[in-house]
Amino acid sequence: MANKINIKNKKASHDYEFIDKYTAGIILTGTEIKSIRTGKAGLTDTYCVFKNGELWVKNLYIAEYSHGGYTNHEPKRDRKLLLNKNELRKLDKKVKERGYTIVASGLFISERGLAKVNIALARGKKEYDKREDIKKKDIKRMHERLDKV
Repeated sequence: MANKINIKNKKASHDYEFIDKYTAGIILTGTEIKSIRTGKAGLTDTYCVFKNGELWVKNLYIAEYSHGGYTNHEPKRDRKLLLNKNELRKLDKKVKERGYTIVASGLFISERGLAKVNIALARGKKEYDKREDIKKKDIKRMHERLDKV
């Protein structure tokens, strides 16, 4: 594919500490994949839940397709994720423990033209951890500036 779509959830990496990362397929309708290919999707406040042993992503925003007509989709509907049984079992066991959640960290189009979601088993960060990360980023940025000069 000529254009590379790679949508990231920057807020998730700020609010959560990622424990495990997975890449999952996602079941979409025709107008949804067309909107993703134009880059009109958002991952802010996106998380995953288990329903009847299946993993579903909630609050994944995919804008309505401009040429969709009556077949257009709902922008924030729940969408099913595709993982193998072992991965689903591991995630389900961890999520039942206190303090763990599953968040979507990225959305991209694979080389075969399929939409994929990067999900992460995550634990929420405390306020002091967030401040520490910001300090590290600032120091790194300052060192990069000094190296260029």
